[in-house]
Amino acid sequence: MEKIAIYGAGSLGTVLGAYLSKAGVAVDLITRNREHVNALNRDGAKIIGKVKMTVPVHALTPDEMTEKYDLIILLTKQLENKSILEKLNANMTEDCIVCTMQNGLPELSVSEVVGEDRTMGCTVAWGATLHGHGVSELTSEADSMSFGLGRMNGKTDEKLMQVKALLEKMCPVEIEENFMGVRWSKLLINAAFSGMSAVTGGTFGDAANRRDSRVCCQNIIKECIDVAAAAGIRIEPVQGKDIVKKLFAYFIIPVCIKKHAALKASMLQDLEKGKKCEIDAINGVVCAYGKKYGVRTPYNDKVCEVIHGIEDGKFRPSFDNVRLFSSLKR
Repeated sequence: MEKIAIYGAGSLGTVLGAYLSKAGVAVDLITRNREHVNALNRDGAKIIGKVKMTVPVHALTPDEMTEKYDLIILLTKQLENKSILEKLNANMTEDCIVCTMQNGLPELSVSEVVGEDRTMGCTVAWGATLHGHGVSELTSEADSMSFGLGRMNGKTDEKLMQVKALLEKMCPVEIEENFMGVRWSKLLINAAFSGMSAVTGGTFGDAANRRDSRVCCQNIIKECIDVAAAAGIRIEPVQGKDIVKKLFAYFIIPVCIKKHAALKASMLQDLEKGKKCEIDAINGVVCAYGKKYGVRTPYNDKVCEVIHGIEDGKFRPSFDNVRLFSSLKR
């Protein structure tokens, strides 16, 4: 794969782009944020936090794209997938692979545009926070980072192995035969901790450590498990750990999330900037599957309600919002 692009080079994309560029990979970092592009090209990608490095990178805005790419790593908000991919078609080679690292279950919308044979999914087991133009903080411990890579049909092929080799320049990559089960394990974490981070205005660790918000996390997790079971989906372990058993235990939640305690949800980062967030593609997916398979999801429903309320100015991210969950019953 000669031509590679990271499309949506925000917090995660900047970190990934820095790692790949440092390893000698020619990769374009693409973002609509002109000032971010200018800072990346002028000063390089500055990574702070758990890893500190500054790496020269090549960045551009979408309207500056002239190349055709063999691989596009997609990190935009997935609610825009159809329109973005239709526009990107002119910048794809005939057999271009789109590898989505987005939250939720984005493979369905990606494959509807480019086809299942050109779609790959990748779960990201690390976090980052953008700190201004050209600067991203890696908020996960370096030894806890990993990717889970796979096809929707669970098959392994040459192109999958090429993408695996590329991503291994940053951290370990696991090929997942039950990739949709892996997606649900990631969705479970995001629904609980990204959801409550956005609701409360705190980090993953804040949500896990406070008793009232931890109860919410526990019930969100339980709903995800019940919905997946009803849909016939087997939730996969994460980094060798049975996430269903470990994260469902109330007292062990802060321990399980410890290495990612400093992570601030990207949804919260969007809300703080006055932007709409991906809540309907995360907790909203759990609610939609729950309705389809007849499983009640009151905690995920409430997370969606509160976050839409924040978007509309009715609430603000605060631990005061946890009281809105107090009347819920499973």
